[in-house]
Amino acid sequence: MEDRPDARTLVAVIVALVVWASAFPGVRALVDSRHPIFGPGQMALLRFLVASAAFAVLALARRMRLPALRDVPRIALAALCGITIYHLGFTFGESTVTAGAAALIIASGPIFTALLSIVFLGERLNAWGWGGVLLAFSGVTLIALGEGGGFSVERGALFVLMAAIGTAFYFVLSKGPLRVYGALEFTSYAVWFGTVPMLFFLPGLAAQVSSAPSWAIATIVYLGVFPGAVSYALWSYGLARMPATKTASFLYAQPVLAAFIAWVWLREVPAWLTIAGGAIALAGVVVVGTRGKAVTRRP
Repeated sequence: MEDRPDARTLVAVIVALVVWASAFPGVRALVDSRHPIFGPGQMALLRFLVASAAFAVLALARRMRLPALRDVPRIALAALCGITIYHLGFTFGESTVTAGAAALIIASGPIFTALLSIVFLGERLNAWGWGGVLLAFSGVTLIALGEGGGFSVERGALFVLMAAIGTAFYFVLSKGPLRVYGALEFTSYAVWFGTVPMLFFLPGLAAQVSSAPSWAIATIVYLGVFPGAVSYALWSYGLARMPATKTASFLYAQPVLAAFIAWVWLREVPAWLTIAGGAIALAGVVVVGTRGKAVTRRP
């Protein structure tokens, strides 16, 4: 695998990021605790039922193969981390945390990816890399304090942090299966496996759907098809062709996009402490991505 991605890979990753960024204000609009339309669990479930259906249509059209039985445990574990834990974490988190702040915390994902890559992929960080890790954690702490009013940690921020850790595990666990399966195949399996645990939130879903306005239903369909399905396929395509740490480092651009869309859509402006923490966290991510110099010890 080359360190320098080709243009097609870069385009896939960038489009995935832009579409993913729109999910933050989209989810916030539906689960904001001040005027919720859906419960966080029900919203995540409905979104991924839509995504699962979209992938099912593609699977039938392309006559997609089923995964080999020996690969199912790793794919299911990746799905649990990257679909179930990630989306439940940030959906529950966004009931009390602004879209921009949630995106800033998720942007710390490359830090966790770098740490996990040391254990599972044999990558290494130099002194710059470890300094960036500490800087990013300091920034995330400030974001959590900013969303809590400056004196206490907002509980929703901890849910979003859990989501960031989950997606880091997903990036690392995905590397093996992506050597065997195409991006569309693997993403389909992950979404299907990851949706199953969300069925825990099926009670109450029908009632919430029946009382929801049409724009909310349309938003969930968009979130399921585009950020939930298309972006995952594009991201998996990029992840299969770039190192896990380098791919994840692109996430530092996502908060800027998410905050801008949230400002246009929801008129949300993050607190000053959140902005300061985000700048520090992103600086740490940039340091890890540009100066950390992860080196692979084994193929």
